[in-house]
Amino acid sequence: MSSNQSGHPFHFNLVAAAHAAMIEHGFQPDFPGGTDKELAAVQMQDALPSGAGIEDLRPLLWSSIDNDTSKDLDQIEWAERLADGRIRVLVGVADVDERVHKGSLIDKHAQGETTSVYTGVKVFPMLPVELSEGATSLNENEDRAAIVIEVSVDANGTASDGKAYRALVRNRAQLAYPSVGVWLEGKGAAPAKVASNTDLAAQLKLQDEAAQRMMGNRFQHGALDLETIETRPVLITDQIIGIAPIEKNRATSLIEEFMVAANGVIARTFEDAGVASIRRIVRTPKRWDRIVELARERRGATLPAEPDSKALNDFLLDQKQKDPDHFPDLSLMVIKLMGPGEYILVKPNEPSPGHFGLAVQDYTHSTAPNRRFPDVVTQRLLKAWLAHAPAPYAEDALNAIATRCTQMEDAARKVEREMQKRIAAVVLHPHIGQSYAAIVTGVNQSGTFVRTLNPHVDGMVVRGQKGLDVGDKVTVKLVSTDPQRGYIDFAV
Repeated sequence: MSSNQSGHPFHFNLVAAAHAAMIEHGFQPDFPGGTDKELAAVQMQDALPSGAGIEDLRPLLWSSIDNDTSKDLDQIEWAERLADGRIRVLVGVADVDERVHKGSLIDKHAQGETTSVYTGVKVFPMLPVELSEGATSLNENEDRAAIVIEVSVDANGTASDGKAYRALVRNRAQLAYPSVGVWLEGKGAAPAKVASNTDLAAQLKLQDEAAQRMMGNRFQHGALDLETIETRPVLITDQIIGIAPIEKNRATSLIEEFMVAANGVIARTFEDAGVASIRRIVRTPKRWDRIVELARERRGATLPAEPDSKALNDFLLDQKQKDPDHFPDLSLMVIKLMGPGEYILVKPNEPSPGHFGLAVQDYTHSTAPNRRFPDVVTQRLLKAWLAHAPAPYAEDALNAIATRCTQMEDAARKVEREMQKRIAAVVLHPHIGQSYAAIVTGVNQSGTFVRTLNPHVDGMVVRGQKGLDVGDKVTVKLVSTDPQRGYIDFAV
């Protein structure tokens, strides 16, 4: 709720708008009839899987680190130092397939949705919350079935001895990024669970050491050190009163590094086994010439004529040091010019285009099965391979799933962007007439778009946009907001 220009309060139902946006973009936010019955049957099966090839790793000191608000816990971590100085890292991923069987009603719904959508005011889950936040979530002090992905990291950050297998696990401590990050960076006290458990503290420090090694290694190979600003609504008793940036820290990069490593292990496992699978790729940028031009124009830097992630990252690291304030905006420009990620079918003995932004050749999605359908598919392919069973999906089925996942991920981004704009329109409405520093983030046939720097809000330039291009810095005045359409209009 906020007031319009005339000072009269106006009400805007953001949750209803989010639901409508989901439907408009091809989602089915409500679960189909019969879901409750199927769910009841799933929840009746309480026994954990057992038998050959399922390891019992419940005694290990596993922990999870996620957002403060996360209830769908997909992964947990554990590490140990080996005699040769390497660090062995284990990532436990929720075995969603154990409860969600291929071809079931819940599975078919998930295959259509392909992803959970986080709108800022409501989460629209791909799986019923009774599963994603309950039976298939790696909740604290609960025994769960998992896929464990293992890798050993040497002093140079090189990962080797990757493997994956089924296991039973138990999350001993559910932790959150902000408090763990502050502690790892030496800027604050340990979270209560860590402060009261010296073994857990040592465990997290070891995980952090492994992640720092891996990060250094990836950046040497040209992984892009990008830093965009994501925001979240600030709520007081269900009223949105502002927009705050989501801070990245040592804890978020710890999990990122482990996920990149785990996803690489799975991709290489399939490659070595000759198993067709779905890969996650970011193609070499089509607009590389504009990235080169941007570097030269704005920063006086020279990039090679041919796409080169190492050269681009050296430039980015240099800019981060020289001008940290504007680095997120530079990152955003590079991301826009690189283009979005996509899912593709990779057949045995076929090269994958790789992931330009992560500077990795082998990459899939396998670590978030509660919220992404490709990860459930990956899990089923892996479990079939481990059991020497026939592949659960034919290549044409995998290809269709990959196409659908790319399409729906694009749709989810649109819903999330629209809702960010609606939330921003509600928050900014009382500030019409104010001026803001901004950066041009897009120029296309639809118009010229900017992002203000404080607060971080996207809008359209409706006056004075002539001659602007991506990367230009401008001062804009807020002209109008329309929460229903998610419009925020600025004049230069």
